[in-house]
Amino acid sequence: MLVTLREILPDAKKNRYAVGLFNTVDLEMAKGVLAAAEEARSPVIIGSAEVLLPYTGLEELASFLVPLAKKATVPVVLHLDHGLTVDCVQKAIDLGFTSVMYDCSTKSFQENIWDVKTMADYAHRRGLSIEAELGHVGSNDGGAESVGENDNSIYTEPEEARAFAEATGVDALAVAIGTAHGAYKSKPKLDFNRLKEIAEIVETPLVLHGGSGLSDQDFRSAIANGISKVNIFTDINAAYARYSHDNYTEGCGITDLMPGITDAVKEATLEKMRVFGCPGHAAAYREYVVQGVVRNVMQALKKGRG
Repeated sequence: MLVTLREILPDAKKNRYAVGLFNTVDLEMAKGVLAAAEEARSPVIIGSAEVLLPYTGLEELASFLVPLAKKATVPVVLHLDHGLTVDCVQKAIDLGFTSVMYDCSTKSFQENIWDVKTMADYAHRRGLSIEAELGHVGSNDGGAESVGENDNSIYTEPEEARAFAEATGVDALAVAIGTAHGAYKSKPKLDFNRLKEIAEIVETPLVLHGGSGLSDQDFRSAIANGISKVNIFTDINAAYARYSHDNYTEGCGITDLMPGITDAVKEATLEKMRVFGCPGHAAAYREYVVQGVVRNVMQALKKGRG
């Protein structure tokens, strides 16, 4: 069933677990992630990022992700991760994505607020959820997102996070506490005290980007200190490639490998879900729906009496 971040992250925040966003670039990867969610009875977030679109475009992704998500028996958010341009974000919305991230984190604080607020209003009018980033989660690949190890300017400031969340009305806020995208070349130094301080004053569910490669204890500490959503790509991407490499033999075709590829992605996803503590929480969505129905009925009755 297709849902938004608003329908799954509040419960994660309240009950101290995290829901994983698993970016996917083809059908086998998507099937593996969704099979894991079904087996774990877990809510899940699936989608892709703008930087991954050269591998599989938005139209192609939507053509199989939308029906797969609708058919699922667990809550599935179809999310555009790190949308960098207005055109890309609006295109994802038009194609049936239920959630978008508009990443203006490299802009000034005021520009970030203004541009995200404008996009948040656009998304909310269409019933969708939106995520933004404050601070800057860099890259381990030496590319444009790379930052110095001791560059404190990239970290999220707690008071700025509160002001940003209140001004923009976003449904999820990615914070920078020392993680980076891609495979880590050395052990990251995560600022959990900063995260805890942000979580204590910001009501919006918080997101950890650059999750692949962190230790299980890193994840548990991040979740215990306020993270409600974790982004994963490198780990499941590597599981896919590793299975293909290890199981190829002369004369083997892709159809021989596809079932095993899906299973490898499924197992890598399940492993993360168990660490995040989200298995078994799919039922929270039904409680959310029931509460919403009851709330609407009570409002209607009150309005009728008035």
